[in-house]
Amino acid sequence: MCRQQIFAPAIRSAGVWWRDHVLAPRDRASKTHGSSIGQARNSVGRVRVVARMTPDERRQAIVDAALAVARTKGLGGTTVRDVAAAMGTSSGLIHHYFGSMDDVLAAAFEQAAEGDLGRARAAITAESDPATQLDAFIQSYVPAQSDWTMQLWLDAWAEAARRPTLQQVSRKLNREWHAIIRGIIDHGVATGAFVSEDSDAAAWRLLSVLDGLALQVVAHDALITRDDVVAWTQHAAARELTIGPAR
Repeated sequence: MCRQQIFAPAIRSAGVWWRDHVLAPRDRASKTHGSSIGQARNSVGRVRVVARMTPDERRQAIVDAALAVARTKGLGGTTVRDVAAAMGTSSGLIHHYFGSMDDVLAAAFEQAAEGDLGRARAAITAESDPATQLDAFIQSYVPAQSDWTMQLWLDAWAEAARRPTLQQVSRKLNREWHAIIRGIIDHGVATGAFVSEDSDAAAWRLLSVLDGLALQVVAHDALITRDDVVAWTQHAAARELTIGPAR
């Protein structure tokens, strides 16, 4: 009798034992506890990345983690390793869903900025009078000293010259802010509330005043206050658009 014929029964018996005592309990445990995997947390409290995410959900999780890191380290200081550590996963996962770290930062910045744009549009839509709309825009745009999204804007402007993807997103968002102001000015001109020969240029000038003063508030804190920025921008708008006696 050959060696294979001698050991075949033993091999089959071992296979049955492995199936019944190892594989089957493991399968049952997996089915019992699988639904809780997505809520598992690691030893430092971070939610572990789970397998049952769609590609879009995974990308969103990466963007959210990048934003969380950038709030404390800034856009320029946020690395792939930082984001992976915040998610409790590996750097390879980040690279799988994004071509570069610049793409991650651009997506994170865009998400935060789009939130600001949405709030500004909502504030403007709530008003019908062009002058009141312009005031609502100024109030929504001017940051507080601790405004972290404005700090992200400053980071984005500083990094844009070295990161083309971030520059592209920053340029697009800036045009959206400009379009909001221009729309208000055009509305005011059409109703006779404002006077402007070039609403496009007027919108850029007012946006530049806001950006410059907002930078002072966030970067230099106590030099000027938020109330100063609101009052000075309103005064600049009055002169620009011939509103009331400020001209």
